[in-house]
Amino acid sequence: MSTEIRVPTLGESVTEATIGQWYKKVGDAVAADEPIVELETDKVTIEVPAPASGVLEAIAAQPGETVDVGALLGAIAAGAAAAASTPAAAAPTPAKTEVPAANAAGPEPVKPTDRAPAPSAQKLINENNLDAAGIAGSGKSGQVLKEDVLSALARPAPAAAPAAAPAPAPAAKPAAPAPSPAPRAPVAADDASREERVKMTRLRQTIARRLKDAQNTAAMLTTFNEVDMKPVMDLRNQYKDLFEKKHGVKLGFMGFFTKAVVHALKEIPAVNAEIDGDDLIYKQYAHIGVAVGTDKGLVVPVVRNADQMSIAEIEKEIGNLGRKARDGQLSMADMQGGTFTISNGGVYGSLMSTPILNAPQSGILGMHKIQERPVVVGGQIVIRPMMYLALSYDHRIVDGKEAVTFLVRVKESLEAPERLVLDL
Repeated sequence: MSTEIRVPTLGESVTEATIGQWYKKVGDAVAADEPIVELETDKVTIEVPAPASGVLEAIAAQPGETVDVGALLGAIAAGAAAAASTPAAAAPTPAKTEVPAANAAGPEPVKPTDRAPAPSAQKLINENNLDAAGIAGSGKSGQVLKEDVLSALARPAPAAAPAAAPAPAPAAKPAAPAPSPAPRAPVAADDASREERVKMTRLRQTIARRLKDAQNTAAMLTTFNEVDMKPVMDLRNQYKDLFEKKHGVKLGFMGFFTKAVVHALKEIPAVNAEIDGDDLIYKQYAHIGVAVGTDKGLVVPVVRNADQMSIAEIEKEIGNLGRKARDGQLSMADMQGGTFTISNGGVYGSLMSTPILNAPQSGILGMHKIQERPVVVGGQIVIRPMMYLALSYDHRIVDGKEAVTFLVRVKESLEAPERLVLDL
């Protein structure tokens, strides 16, 4: 008896994923709940656990393929004894019969299917006024996938020209070149041999799309200030050992910055708001996103209700989310609902930057490298550990005065950290 491996529910608004890698080969023994395959979605990378113990009997979806929620990924044969009897017979059957069938669907005439196109494919079909019935589907049961629509759009124009000829030509011509990106400039043969072409992961595609959408949509502007980090550093050095002993977590800078941001958001609520059509939505809570760099790209897990947390609680939650991000264990719930974002480029040595908004949020704070610089204090030139701060904001909802005031309040809280403790 075999147990099917299927794509699990991936979270709100996520209907499909791409196969990242299989951790097991056909014929390998697997244990129940052991990670068996990696899926890449638009937001996170998740691991699918084995639904039962046994032997991996078949793999129905190969790395790079796009699959819908509930789609068949493979099958597990019950019992270790299956290892000896099934690998030779069962392994080739799904892999060798299904894949050619999918490949053959391209050049062959389009076969009718009762499955609706995948949501991403349907969106492209609607945007380009295509006929779904005329597109060969490579998905399960002939379902049209996003890649099938892109392939149809990339086909040479002469194939579609005869059919479109009887219709008014001017109306059909403008739509054809729109979906196709500008071709890459020719590369010398000597250079081409030293290049490597790698398909973007779904996460990287989403990062690129969301950042560009933010630039195209928001009236984004950045204001700067600098903060003297000596008070925070002195306080941290004085109590870091006692803090770690009591709370079981190291005292870093993110707890102070998050607290300072929360205080400033209470005074300037527009920075914690978002635009929805013609409405402004003001949030009476602070879910702070903390940008974390991983080997697969930038992710922004969210510290929920940071306005109700102590510095120790914030540090614990940030540490927990950071570990999950680096281990690829973030869930969809960990990534959603942020109202403001903090990005710390200083850990990589950045001295100054203009962070891009994490839409639909209206503000993002950029932290930078702490660098000793000469500054004037009380009429005297002294050396202090200084940090540049950058606040990028959506000028459609946040006025310049509010943005500058917000950043000044963050600076004041950090230069007098007792204000954070006394809630001043």
